[in-house]
Amino acid sequence: MTVQNPLNDVLKDLAIEIEETARLVEGLDDSGWAAATPAPGWSVADQIAHLTFIFHLAGTAASDGEAFAKIAAGASDDFDGAVNSALRQFNQFPPAQLLGRFRALGQSSVESLAAVPAGQVVPWLVNPLPPTVLAAAGIMEIFGHGQDIADALGVRREPTDRLRHLAFFAFLTRDFGYLSRGLTPPAEPFRIEVTSPAGEVWAFGPEDAANKITGPAEDFCLLVTRRRHRDDLALVATGEEADRWLDIAQAYRGPAGEGRTPGQFPHHDCDH
Repeated sequence: MTVQNPLNDVLKDLAIEIEETARLVEGLDDSGWAAATPAPGWSVADQIAHLTFIFHLAGTAASDGEAFAKIAAGASDDFDGAVNSALRQFNQFPPAQLLGRFRALGQSSVESLAAVPAGQVVPWLVNPLPPTVLAAAGIMEIFGHGQDIADALGVRREPTDRLRHLAFFAFLTRDFGYLSRGLTPPAEPFRIEVTSPAGEVWAFGPEDAANKITGPAEDFCLLVTRRRHRDDLALVATGEEADRWLDIAQAYRGPAGEGRTPGQFPHHDCDH
């Protein structure tokens, strides 16, 4: 697909993530689509249905503000209900049709975000977002739900430097874990220093911050999407507040969910 600046980088990476997730499931039989994932009550089909809805929502937000407002109004009072309704909307399709919709609406969302004029924001569920941030949120969604699919299928996804977008997004959304629990976020910023799969250090926040998180970027992304427990990750917290944050970190709004338990997945899943 054609992706234009200034979103070239993140949108190209989002498009790749969508296609790689599609390839995870395209060869599955009906039992594979029905397989349970670590998210309680969610099958592989449910995960793809949810992502399809998310990309439908993002594409609509970028291309048709009025239509998006109608969808968002339905979700504002009962977000969980809206998510469940979206699951029913999309997972009613047979697997091949669902996968086709996932690919089509994923591509459409990328193209719609690419077409947003420079300097404009896109309406979203709480606040309008720059297209780059909304695209990074899409990478966060597909990383987390894609991990659930990979775990259900017993496969290991190779981490790439596309995780940079999610790491930065998690830095921007540090406070979500506090807010979802009714806690007051600290005023002081954190320092995040994570090592990319290629060995580069990605650093966000002031160098002299009293609270710092370090470790592999993949582990950081697994933490903030709550797909692994902190005990099974090679992350190090410096400072009391940073240590507390490792227990509550999440890069998405709303309820934290059950997360994962210590030792739920073999430790070698996160070897580096």
